[in-house]
This record gives sequence, C-alpha cells and structure tokens, in this order.
Amino acid sequence: MSFTEKLRRDAEPIYQAIFEHPFVRGIAAGHLEKEQLIHYIKQDFEYLNTYMRIYGLAISRCEQREHIALFNEQIAFILNSEIHPHQNFCERAGVVYEELQGYPLAPSAHHYTRHMLNAAHEGTLEDILAALLPCPWTYAEIGQRLLEEVQPTPDHPFYEWIHFYGDRQGGVTEQMRELLDQWAEPLSDARKRKLQELFEASCRLEYMFWDMAYKREEWPV
Repeated sequence: MSFTEKLRRDAEPIYQAIFEHPFVRGIAAGHLEKEQLIHYIKQDFEYLNTYMRIYGLAISRCEQREHIALFNEQIAFILNSEIHPHQNFCERAGVVYEELQGYPLAPSAHHYTRHMLNAAHEGTLEDILAALLPCPWTYAEIGQRLLEEVQPTPDHPFYEWIHFYGDRQGGVTEQMRELLDQWAEPLSDARKRKLQELFEASCRLEYMFWDMAYKREEWPV
C-alpha cells in the first residue's frame, strides 16, 4: 500500500461524511437554495485565490522544472477552467459571477486557507502537497460518485458541475499523489504522521467548507 493509499483509507470516514453532506446531496438532487449557492461561490472564489498563491509558494521551493510546470499548470487551470462550475451555480442562482467576488472569508473558509498557508510558510514541499491534496481528491470522487449515481442528463440543474469534476479521472490528483508518494518514501515515521495530520485536517476542513456554504455561515459578531 502506498503512502497516499493509506491516507485515503484512514480518511474514509471523513470522505463518507462529505459524500453524505446535505449540500452534496443537494447537488445530486438538483436542488439547493439560491442563498446557499451564492455563499458557496463567494467563499470558493476567495479560497481558490489562496490556493493559487500556495501553488506559487510551492514553485518557489521547487528545484526541478517538471515540478514547477505541474504547479504552474494548476494555477492556469484554476484561473481559466475552474470558473465553469462556478458559472453553473451562478446560472441556477440567477446571479452574475463578477458581482460575487471580493467578499470576506467566513470562519470555516478562513480557517481552511490559514491551515494551508501555515503548511506552505512553515513546512516543506511534502507538507504543502499533503495540505493541498484533499481538495482535488475529494472533488474528483464527489463528481465520479454523482455521475454514477445520478447519471445526469443535460436538463439536470447541476449537469455541468457534476461532469466538470466527475470527468476528471486521474489528472492533478494522480500527479500530486505520485509526487507525495515519492517524496514521503524516505521520510521517518514521525514525519509521515505529520503529513497525515495535515492531510486529515484538510479533509475535515473540506467537510466544514460544505457545511459553511449550506448553513450560510457568517462571523457571529
């Protein structure tokens, strides 16, 4: 069993909780409240801005061009492609995407971004990958599960969202997994436990992000 296979196995209860979350189930059913979709878009736009900056920090640590290329490609993907699932949500909510940008992060989203930034500023490339990996990995599995379960036709409200993530088998998730497996192999058990802690924290924060959007979480004061 590879290191990332072990990470995924041990995180199964968190993944299952994500799959069963009412926001994800709402995507499957084709019904979410307008305000929930809007809150998700506002938060995810800012979250992805941070995600790209962390890729930039990873690039600054890279010594091989192939690794620089991987992270650079992912920045371009977020900038140019990951707006499409946002647009799907905007269309269903009846809002303009550009009007939902520049809002402050809600508590759970703020926590998630600071968790990743802390790993990037204080850790190594392995730490960065462990903290970043749950985002593409959970979304890919959500998309694939919904494709199999719902088998959406073009008239499904979230057809584009489900296909955007469900059709992305392999891709960056597999590239990041292979790299983390390679970099983690010579590490001590203590370092591997630290990487697992970072990975599992990000998995839990993925759950909290869905929950934040569903409940339209705001700062209490």
